[in-house]
Amino acid sequence: MVYTNKSKLRVVYGDYTLGVHGEGFGYIFSYAQGGLESIVKNGYEWLYRCPKPTFWRALTDNDRGSKFHIKSGSWFAADMFMDCKGVEVIMDGVVQKQYAPDNNCYGGDVTADEIVVRYTYETITNPSATVKVTYTVNGTGKINVEVHYAGVKGLPQLPAFGMRFIMPTLAEKYLYKGLSGETYPDRKAGASEGIYEVKDLSLTPYLVPQECGMHMDTDWVEVTRHTSLDNSRADISPQILRIERTDEAFAFSCLPYTAEEIENATHHEELPPARRTVLCVYGAVRGVGGIDSWGSDVEDASHISAEEDIKYSFVIC
Repeated sequence: MVYTNKSKLRVVYGDYTLGVHGEGFGYIFSYAQGGLESIVKNGYEWLYRCPKPTFWRALTDNDRGSKFHIKSGSWFAADMFMDCKGVEVIMDGVVQKQYAPDNNCYGGDVTADEIVVRYTYETITNPSATVKVTYTVNGTGKINVEVHYAGVKGLPQLPAFGMRFIMPTLAEKYLYKGLSGETYPDRKAGASEGIYEVKDLSLTPYLVPQECGMHMDTDWVEVTRHTSLDNSRADISPQILRIERTDEAFAFSCLPYTAEEIENATHHEELPPARRTVLCVYGAVRGVGGIDSWGSDVEDASHISAEEDIKYSFVIC
């Protein structure tokens, strides 16, 4: 089917997925996988796995010295295993019955001005917590992402809270507007605001691989890739995915590894080949300390309470 209406979305109701298409873009929301399964722009795929809430950043020497991982290690498990409890689809303000057999009433010519898909996740912590992720798509192709963590009494401090996007291949570079260098809530006083380009996505060469690459107070970030799914050079111009702030600035990291992969390596040669791009967009980040590496905790102002709500949003362009 050729898409001809640039102001309307074409909506395709499947048994396990919802397709949302427009001029130059196509998105697939999965009910079975519990997330946004595909972002295709100009024929180019940007997702390797469904984005999911993330609760863990890799440990630092300071974290280990203060035994933060012993106190808050349940968030490591929550980061790896996520239960999607429900999916809600709203088309032009009307809640839809997206599952079969109710969705059999839809043909291939469904159009809409706006589609909202909301996923509700439950953590495997004890007690459990709920995270709602809401994607809103309009005819321009922009995706507004709203993330809401509902705090629960009795849970330990969070290392971080955000959304993790895993891309199929390694990025060539990223460009962002924010603070210079690597910054954290307690390590940004000397940074300067500006626009910066980073071409080396490798980890900071600490003796033991650990948390690195964070950028606080970001207005936008653009990730550039130019490789196909098998990491070969694609015969196309460089492709760019842009993340923009809404009301509040966000934090992000763009690395070749997940926090779990970094956590697993005691030396850099133990890391897997750099084949993917892991872009994490954070609404909250715990500080890294640095007072000493033998027991001092991060200062209170740089803690993240899991007992309080965390809300933030951003736009995928």
